[in-house]
Amino acid sequence: MLNPRENDVMFWRALFNRWRRALARVLLHRMVFGERSDGQDRPFTRISPSTCIEHEDRLHLADHVYIGPFNLIEASGGIHLGEGVQITSHCSIVTHSSHRSLRLLGRAYVSHLQPRPGWIEGPVAIGAYSFIGPHSLIEAGTRLGRGTLVRAGSVVRGEFPDFAVLQGNPAQVVGDTRRTDEALLARHPEARAHYDAWAGRLDAVDRSA
Repeated sequence: MLNPRENDVMFWRALFNRWRRALARVLLHRMVFGERSDGQDRPFTRISPSTCIEHEDRLHLADHVYIGPFNLIEASGGIHLGEGVQITSHCSIVTHSSHRSLRLLGRAYVSHLQPRPGWIEGPVAIGAYSFIGPHSLIEAGTRLGRGTLVRAGSVVRGEFPDFAVLQGNPAQVVGDTRRTDEALLARHPEARAHYDAWAGRLDAVDRSA
């Protein structure tokens, strides 16, 4: 049993913790619509304040993009996110790799004039209405087609076609999102016009994928 003074301490401590969580939710986690990219307003794009963006001037966003909490977006080599792309949480998108240069140059790594030997750099492009699952890594030089699904925990490097389902380390194509989409559209025909507006009519789906 707590004595009256201990009860008072616990009351104020609990009140402080609730206030602290509420403040953090407003400042760090609350999603607010509205961004600006390439000189144009993106009224339906949302970026969590807890996401770290490096070289934001080289991050090119279409509208309806969602970048959730606790992501790293390293855009020094250029990142293009198409309309409706969703980056969930704890993902990294990077446009360079330095570990080879680090080993080759040692202490001279910091002062060495560009270009550094072994340095890898390349832009990243993610097509419209793609979904990047939690704890995934998108590496330099990667290009994802529209409608791509990257399953949680995948490490993605390279170029992949539209509507690919990617999984693994290194990520490989394990399916085609259109197969699930067509089954769902059969159950929800009211969504067909919305789907066709960005994906087009998909009369010929490769069933062998």
